[in-house]
Amino acid sequence: MMPFVNLTAQREAYREELETAERAVLDSGCYIGGPEVAALEKELADFCNSGNSDAGMQGSFAGKDRAEPETHAITCASGTDALTIALMALGLKPGDEVIVPDFTFIAPAECVAFLGGIPRFADIDPETLLIDPESVRALIGPKTRGIIGVDLFGQVADFNELWEIAVANDLWLLEDAAQAFGATFAPWEGISPNKPWRAGTIGSISITSFYPSKPLGCYGDGGALFTSDPKLEAKIRQIANHGSRERYLHETVGMNSRLDALQAAVLRVKLRHLEEELKVRRENARKYGEFFAEYNAGAGISGASAGAKIVPQYIEHGCTSTYAQYTVLADDRETFIKKLDKAGIPHCIHYPQPLHEQPCFRELAQGSENRNAIMASQKAVSLPVCAFTDVDFIINKLRSVL
Repeated sequence: MMPFVNLTAQREAYREELETAERAVLDSGCYIGGPEVAALEKELADFCNSGNSDAGMQGSFAGKDRAEPETHAITCASGTDALTIALMALGLKPGDEVIVPDFTFIAPAECVAFLGGIPRFADIDPETLLIDPESVRALIGPKTRGIIGVDLFGQVADFNELWEIAVANDLWLLEDAAQAFGATFAPWEGISPNKPWRAGTIGSISITSFYPSKPLGCYGDGGALFTSDPKLEAKIRQIANHGSRERYLHETVGMNSRLDALQAAVLRVKLRHLEEELKVRRENARKYGEFFAEYNAGAGISGASAGAKIVPQYIEHGCTSTYAQYTVLADDRETFIKKLDKAGIPHCIHYPQPLHEQPCFRELAQGSENRNAIMASQKAVSLPVCAFTDVDFIINKLRSVL
C-alpha cells in the first residue's frame, strides 16, 4: 500500500547523515537540551531570518521607528505545547476570547479552552480555506484579546488584513505555522521590506510543529516558537522550563516542554534538505493542478458524477505553500473517495467537521453561520504530495478512474 507520507524513503535518502547525527548524540551522554538543541534553534532562526530581514510584522503596522529585529527560535515538546506556551506568554486569562478559524485542526481552539479562554470561531475563505478577515472583524467584542491565524495546509493566512485588524483593536496576533514552516507570504505594497516573508516570523509569536508527517518533521513529537521580541522570548523560555529562569527558583507556574537532543539532531539533518524537498512538493502540486484543471474543463460529462468538480486549494498570488497536504474540494466527495480506493491511492479528510460542531465546543452555541467552514468539511480531501511521492504514478491512476 502506498503511504500517504513516505517517511521510509526519506530516511533511506538521508540515512548516512541521520545515522551519523543520531550516533553522535547517543555517544555524547547529553540527551536533554545541550549543544544539539542550541544549534538547532540557531539554524531555525537563521532559516527564518534568511527570508526576510524585518521579522515580526507588528512593528511595520504599528508604525514603530526601530531597527529591524531578528527572529529567535525556542524549541519545545510539541506544536500543541507551543500554542499553549504562546498563549500563556501573551497573557491569556480565563474568560478571555480568542478568534480562531472554524476549519482547522482542533489544537488552536483546544489550547485556548484548556487555559480557560473562550474560542470564537471565524469562517474561512471558500477558495484559500484560510481564516476570513471579515468574519474576524464581526467577532471582535469587549472580551477579545487576540487572533490565531492558521497557515492551513502550508499556505500562510492573510496576515496583511489580520495585522490591520489586530493593531486597530489592540489585539495580539499568534501565527500557527504548524503546517507551513518554509512557506512565504507577500506583504502589502509599501510594507518594508517589500519581499516575501517567511512563515514563522509574522505573528507576535509564531509556532510550528515537528510532528513526523510535517514538511519538517522529527521522529516523535516536537515543536518550536518564534518571536523577535526579547521580552517574549525570555517569558517563553521561562514558561517552558517550569516557570524558572534559574535552577530551583520558580517565579511563575510553567510547564515542562523540551525537545530532546536526538530529535534536534534529526531535524538539523532534515532542515538542510528542506528547501530542495519544498521544490519537489511544489512541482508535485503543479502537476496535480494541471491534471485537475484538465479534469474540471470536462468535469463529469457523463455518469453519476456529472458536473462534479474537484478544485484544489487556491494559493494567493505572491505566496508559496509548503503543501503539507495537497487538499482539494470535491463536489461529490463520496464518489471521489470510492474511486481513490479503487485505484489504491491513499487519502485523508482534513477535516471532517468544523470545530464548532465538535462535542467539546457545542455548548458554546456558535459557528452555525460559518457556511464556508461547513462546506469545506463536506468536500475536503487530501492527497499525497511529499517529496518522495510519485505523483506522476498517482495522476496516471487518477486518469484510469475519473
